Amino acid sequence: MSDAINLRPTLIVPDWPAPTNVRAFVTTREAGPSQGDFAAFNPAAHVGDNADHVALCRRLLHKEIGDERPLLWLNQIHGARVQQGLPPAPDSEPSAADAAIATSNDYACVVLTADCLPVMFCNRAGTQVAVAHAGWRGLAGGVLEATVAAMNTDPDDILVWLGPAISNAQFEVGPEVYSAFVAVHPDTDEAFDHSPYRLGHYMADLYRLARFRLEALGVNHISGGHFCTACESRFYSYRRDGGKTGRMASVIWVN
Repeated sequence: MSDAINLRPTLIVPDWPAPTNVRAFVTTREAGPSQGDFAAFNPAAHVGDNADHVALCRRLLHKEIGDERPLLWLNQIHGARVQQGLPPAPDSEPSAADAAIATSNDYACVVLTADCLPVMFCNRAGTQVAVAHAGWRGLAGGVLEATVAAMNTDPDDILVWLGPAISNAQFEVGPEVYSAFVAVHPDTDEAFDHSPYRLGHYMADLYRLARFRLEALGVNHISGGHFCTACESRFYSYRRDGGKTGRMASVIWVN
């Protein structure tokens, strides 16, 4: 299969006041070589998709950022570790981490999601960028706090964009999720509505939870947060698609 022009991914470019040398996008599933449950642009190698299709998606993704700049892939584990710097060898296994930071144009940071929240960061000068994979476990475990700490700058100097994630109208969770947040920060109760479907369950708002955690750090310049991966067919959704689905790539780099 060739890298035909009609396979080029359809991208969402963040609408945020980032410096012009900060480049970022999120892929959608609308165009690409992947087929069946993974149609049509799946760059995730761990979900059971055809390996040749995944490899082609990754080559096409690489073209979007420039062939001279590698992508920093992660082994995402719903934790709070932040990776900085490329692995020592090009063929090394990806590091176990759920966020990545770059302070040069040597590589692009990327996370994969399909309902979890991708959070992009940059400083006002455009000398630092980062991206975090923030599902409810990552949010509760402090992945946003760890990313801000790794940037090592005044939180008021940080700009954030919240990418495509599942909305509260579609994200029913159990009492253990509610407790993971509210037991530590009682004010986060406002990010949960009682489920109309099951007693003792809640509809969780990942966007509000992320904003709460960021604002508590002093990060106040937050854009985005108006998507629903489970509602919009242009996105992969782990919950809507019964767990057998692809992933979107959220990519950010210093140009």
